[in-house]
Amino acid sequence: LDRLRAHMIEAAEQCGRTAVPELDEPVKLPALLRDWPVDRTLFFADETGGVPALEAMRTARGPAAILIGPEGGFDSEERDAIRAVPGAVGIGLGPRILRADTAAAAAVSLWMAAAGDW
Repeated sequence: LDRLRAHMIEAAEQCGRTAVPELDEPVKLPALLRDWPVDRTLFFADETGGVPALEAMRTARGPAAILIGPEGGFDSEERDAIRAVPGAVGIGLGPRILRADTAAAAAVSLWMAAAGDW
């Protein structure tokens, strides 16, 4: 994670950003969902469908986070558990199946576009 954080800081500096996205330590999905703050929107990449990401992100208010699943996506039990979290919104990242790292970059890019920071 230190290497990823260093890349994030370097990229932010290169782009003139004053804020660096948060990158949290890995946790098991049940623990993440159990401890999720009720006032924070949880956008999760849902390869089975969902609101187009840009549309969903443009209407978001308050703090939010983006959850990208493992290679192959979330299984049906995981999707059901995520959807049960208040404030969880399944988002679609387009018609193609993306690698997890590509999906993360795409989702953050869409978030920046929705925020007018593009």
